[in-house]
Amino acid sequence: MDGGAPYNPRTVEEVFGDFKGRRAGMIKALTSDVEEFYQQCDPEKENLCLYGFPSEQWEVNLPAEEVPPELPEPALGINFARDGMQEKDWLSLVAVHSDAWLLSVAFYFGARFGFDKADRINHHGIAVLASFRSSGLNFPWFIPMVWDVL
Repeated sequence: MDGGAPYNPRTVEEVFGDFKGRRAGMIKALTSDVEEFYQQCDPEKENLCLYGFPSEQWEVNLPAEEVPPELPEPALGINFARDGMQEKDWLSLVAVHSDAWLLSVAFYFGARFGFDKADRINHHGIAVLASFRSSGLNFPWFIPMVWDVL
């Protein structure tokens, strides 16, 4: 996936940058690259996952083979429901799972930090980007996540 050595953000700002890059890649897959994304999610293939990368790129691929995986795994088998649902509903389902994966990756990286007060305030940026759509809350400072862009 995405080639190169494993990425290891070392500051809160780097974790937030990683989050934003991965988010941008996934939004791209589900919006401007949606035709290519749809074609790659062939239900005849094995369990596929949508990965977003810090470089704002995306990839549909099999889950990591390492045990334990280097990062939390995204939703497994996004391709299986593709033909059994309306396209918009399927994309929304993938987007909801993508939101959950983005947050799990950010918390995976952030769990290693002993956040001081300033870092906790900076880390709040991810919380501001978090999706509240399912809760029905409408915050004026809300910035949409993948689910909300569709």
